[in-house]
Amino acid sequence: MHVVGTAGHVDHGKSTLIAALTGVHPDRLREEREREMTIDLGFGWLPLPNGETVGIVDVPGHRDFIENMLAGVGGIDAALFVVAADEGVMPQTREHLSILDLLQIERGIVVLTKIDLAPDSDWLDLVEADVRDALKGTVLAEAPLIRVSARTGAGLDDLKAALSAILEETPSRPDLGRPRLPVDRVFTMSGFGTVVTGTLVDGSLRVGDELEILPSGLRGRVRGLQTHRQKEDQAAPGSRTAVNVSGLDVDQIQRGEVLIHPRQYHASQRLDVQFRMVQDASSALKHGTEVKLFIGASEVVGKVRVLGDDQLPPGTDGFLQLELRDPVVAVRGDRYILRRPSPGETLGGGVVLDADPRGRYRRKDAAVLSRLKALTQGTPVEVMLQAAQALGIAPLRDIVRRARLDEVQAQTALQEALGSGQLLLVENGEAKPGSDALAAHTAVWASETGRAEREVSAFHQTNPLRVGIPREMLKSRLKMNQRVFQAAVKSWVNAGKFQEKGQMLQLPDFQVRFSPQQQAKVDVLLKQFAAAPFATPSVKECMAAIGEGVYTALVEQGMLVNVSAEVVFRASDYQIMLAGVEQAILRDGSLSAAQFRDMYNTSRKYALAFLEHLDAIGVTLREGDVRKLK
Repeated sequence: MHVVGTAGHVDHGKSTLIAALTGVHPDRLREEREREMTIDLGFGWLPLPNGETVGIVDVPGHRDFIENMLAGVGGIDAALFVVAADEGVMPQTREHLSILDLLQIERGIVVLTKIDLAPDSDWLDLVEADVRDALKGTVLAEAPLIRVSARTGAGLDDLKAALSAILEETPSRPDLGRPRLPVDRVFTMSGFGTVVTGTLVDGSLRVGDELEILPSGLRGRVRGLQTHRQKEDQAAPGSRTAVNVSGLDVDQIQRGEVLIHPRQYHASQRLDVQFRMVQDASSALKHGTEVKLFIGASEVVGKVRVLGDDQLPPGTDGFLQLELRDPVVAVRGDRYILRRPSPGETLGGGVVLDADPRGRYRRKDAAVLSRLKALTQGTPVEVMLQAAQALGIAPLRDIVRRARLDEVQAQTALQEALGSGQLLLVENGEAKPGSDALAAHTAVWASETGRAEREVSAFHQTNPLRVGIPREMLKSRLKMNQRVFQAAVKSWVNAGKFQEKGQMLQLPDFQVRFSPQQQAKVDVLLKQFAAAPFATPSVKECMAAIGEGVYTALVEQGMLVNVSAEVVFRASDYQIMLAGVEQAILRDGSLSAAQFRDMYNTSRKYALAFLEHLDAIGVTLREGDVRKLK
């Protein structure tokens, strides 16, 4: 599952665009509707042409509400960067672009809205050129640009297609078994009680799970889950999730807190971070400056300790230690934004290097700076694992190439990653840097396995009379190429995750079960087959007697064998005829349709259907009016 967020200047049509795409206006507060301006976060969902339903986070564009925007944009997979055609690039356009760049939201689409208000096409070309100039050097520099009008509908189909395309290239969030949900909304629903929403990361949540709210430490339980207003037994990483929490009142949970499994995370009031100062900041960031930290859905005031120097000028990088007034939940690799409280200004952002440092450092200690620099790059095995996580299931040589390690480092890191169980081989092959063998980060593998299990389980629920999901259908739903899919299925089957039934896959404990009424009809039909095993009811007559679904189930279970669009036999009778044909040809050298008909006291219709079937599957070869073994 993926989540998409809007970004852009106030009144450039973000909310109207979302309403046109989803059919639901994201402005939910009366004040927002009255002012025609998004103040707080709005949410929706959008079915895409490829069948995926994505969550939508609509964020405020006005400078007064930009801190609400930061609470929603951190958990997105892609951005719709909105610029109005009648106004072009504006101040918050640039500020939102800086935030997307600092958060490294690498996938996005630039949406030129309100094209119906542009005076002519030349004007649109000028605005587009201005936008492209503003994007230079940022994560969206190469992003596609789509011209749309939310009022006329122009360009909306192109936008949906482009969004499908970039999200198909976006890997699913890994399931690390450590779920955390930064809370961006808390409310109560009649008959349900306390509900919190957010974008779930790092793990799955299930109905009945015990919960802890950090930093308060309060405990509750998952009473219910919804994704896109659909009830779920399990919420997957990367999904916009609503959690009905039992055991806690609505006033006991605050926006910015984090919902987790008990004891899997802890809160901290000190962070070591890598920091990049924005180029157009009004002044340098000095040691001791008071700032606002935005991470996940949290907004916390703290002070900056500049390490290695006394200040960071605009446009420079460095290391900071943040000392916070209130605790936050963070892990290494999380991205964040710093803003000046007054006057409000985005200073920069970066990545968390240590979410729980032991204490204060001497600010200019060379050993401390060396350690932090190493943390930005990671150890060789960390770099290897990051590359594996980014590529998904991929050949070892591609993982090593992406990690950019030298030969000795790559071999050592590879053996350590495999030995520790953090990287696994998905298919047999050499565990060497240049190997073509497929491998996967264990978190990616667990996530893909979970996705496959959910798809097969969902198929069983909606198709209870089918033996299993067709392999090609599962491959399509998992969006895997043929090689990766075949290797994954082989591994899953060997591990007992699935069972193969011909070209179908099923969960190990699944069985097709007919109702008493269905079974009674099947029994009557099979008696007709037993009475005339070589002159059976037609396919059409079978379907009329027991129903198409039950008939398909009997074929998929191997009880009946179709030899043509009209002729079907019991499997046992099919084997008798197959053995008889082979023995007759071995004895006499050939077999005619008339001889087959007389052998089984049947009609020419059945004889021809069966013999043509054997020709088609390569058992026999027709020469004139007779068959020989192929």
